[in-house]
Amino acid sequence: MHRYYVIYKPFQVLSQFTSAEGKVTLKDFFPVPADCYPVGRLDFDSEGLLILTNDAALNNRLLNPRFAHDREYWVQVEGAITSAALHQLRTGVTIAVDGRSYRTLPAVASVFETPPPVPDRNPPIRFRASIPTTWIRLVLREGKNRQVRKMTAQTGFPTLRLIRYRIERLDLDGLSPGEMRQMTRLELYSLLFAERNQ
Repeated sequence: MHRYYVIYKPFQVLSQFTSAEGKVTLKDFFPVPADCYPVGRLDFDSEGLLILTNDAALNNRLLNPRFAHDREYWVQVEGAITSAALHQLRTGVTIAVDGRSYRTLPAVASVFETPPPVPDRNPPIRFRASIPTTWIRLVLREGKNRQVRKMTAQTGFPTLRLIRYRIERLDLDGLSPGEMRQMTRLELYSLLFAERNQ
């Protein structure tokens, strides 16, 4: 039987169930059946939405580039981000992917007027009174390795904190870091694929 779990991966947790070099893994937080694995991944130093399932078809639908879908990230960057940098993010920047230059697809990028309602991070980001930070919302329809961090760095505003908030209409609302909720196939697919959920 297929099972579906939506989790909020905490900071500094590996997106896998077996440990490497003694690092904390999903196994330390999420008691799911042994045949359930994460769909995609979030970096060790990133936080947020991750799906655990034993549905191989879902894995293909979300990871195959043919099935493009929105991924929304809430990103705290170092510095007061400029309109020029936002324009770069919106139109595409050149980053390195597997040792080659890659031009990112156009993204949706906007600034939060007030910081988003996110939980405190442990440990917190390094605070420097002389350097402001900015929270931005970035929506991508692709997922290269460490893409968000590479994109903001390329525009001159390094990422300090990165939270994946949403995939299509599935989001983190109601979850705190280390929490999960189980969903049915119908519930999950209706949020991820809308009318395409057959």
